Amino acid sequence: MTGQDFDVVILGGGVGGVAAARRLASAGLAAALVEDRLVGGECHYFGCNPSKTLLRPIEVFNLAKAVPGVREAISGEELDLAAVFAKRDSIIEHLSDRDRTASLVQAGVAVFHGVGRLSGPRAVRVTYADNTEVVLRARHAVVVATGTRPNVPAVPGLAQARAWSNRDLTTMTHVPRRAVVVGGGPVSVEFATLLNGLGSEVTLLVRGNTLLRDCEPEARILVEESLRNKSVKIHFETELSAVARPVAGGPVTATFGRQTVEADEIVLAAGRRVNTDDIGLETVGLPAGTFITVNDRLQATGVTGGWLYALGDTTGRARLSHISTYHGHLVADIIAALSAGRELFEDELTAHDAGSIAQVIFTDPQVVRVGRTERQARAEGFAVRTRSAHYPDAVTHLALLRDGFRGWAKLVIDAATNTLLGATFVGPEFSELAQAATLAVVAKLPTGLLSHAVAPHPTVNQVWDPLLAHETEFAYY
Repeated sequence: MTGQDFDVVILGGGVGGVAAARRLASAGLAAALVEDRLVGGECHYFGCNPSKTLLRPIEVFNLAKAVPGVREAISGEELDLAAVFAKRDSIIEHLSDRDRTASLVQAGVAVFHGVGRLSGPRAVRVTYADNTEVVLRARHAVVVATGTRPNVPAVPGLAQARAWSNRDLTTMTHVPRRAVVVGGGPVSVEFATLLNGLGSEVTLLVRGNTLLRDCEPEARILVEESLRNKSVKIHFETELSAVARPVAGGPVTATFGRQTVEADEIVLAAGRRVNTDDIGLETVGLPAGTFITVNDRLQATGVTGGWLYALGDTTGRARLSHISTYHGHLVADIIAALSAGRELFEDELTAHDAGSIAQVIFTDPQVVRVGRTERQARAEGFAVRTRSAHYPDAVTHLALLRDGFRGWAKLVIDAATNTLLGATFVGPEFSELAQAATLAVVAKLPTGLLSHAVAPHPTVNQVWDPLLAHETEFAYY
């Protein structure tokens, strides 16, 4: 068996692993990246990028139909699916990682296409498709960035029915006429929005009693009302009990409660499982099949020497691609500093993602979540006050953006410091509000100071105005 030495070995080639590899190489460190599937990861090929590419035409089409003078010019009532799928295929590079791999190699990263497993301290064994192996030895660090996979509930007949995962949905070449979507979280409501917008009759099965349980109640209600208004059938407090597809490629029946529905596809969005069950964690004293617990420098706890790092979904801190990228850059900077012999200050190069994570849920209306909800803030012991507003009532000129404009927003404020703990925005094109809220939360800006950040007229940014209208009295500057 051959062996090769590197400064850092990265196990997993998703967005976080790739970000770390590029940053390490640019710092002059010898980095190896191990991935047994497509370099670039789930988000690029089967997650955020293709799903948002499919959702974007729906958003634009609905906007056009809501703007007088434009809707009259629309000749058809349906999207050009061939063109929609062609754009999607271009975005995901026709499921080829050739260019991405070549770019990494050109940047100085050694890419190993094989199954990687830890085989003791600072060592990763790579097994190729022909069963040959190579051991990669890391002088400084190993980074685990193996991500997650779809959770498949243990339902009789489900596996045999070949239910769709996110991979099947985002790469579909036809739109099922009838679809059953399983789940009630952000992915499931996006899938329901996508399928409905492309012409499917959608039934949504939710185990709990609400959609988007981690969001503010008003956000949940607005999304539920919108889906129902689009004829999506929603069943709460129900679970699949049986699935049958007698003929391969034919209709599938889904049984839940006392009901049975027939559909063309069942789409699973019932959570994800972390990919740590077969990566050799037991060889370094960590349990397999669970999230890797890390400190704020993303070093695995319970491993002596501080050489093992984990990032993104693998840590369970946040299952979002932009957080994985953030972690990847941070890990690289930490490793580069330590490998150069630098002593880091206590708060230097530490993750500041706790309580400040931003997420956009691309439903109609869009939901933006930044930081804590009111319930989360109170549960953590904060004394809070809130400000909320409905739109266009609170900012009447927003109605010029489209007919039927409807939105809502809420700020969660630390009553002791008058700084922002969290924000939620629900409305059309509200995704662009995420960064301003994130900056305010991360920087701990007093709301009185925020009130002087005047939003340009007439833009959606003026959503902030009524939320901050009486905050000057709380300024601390």
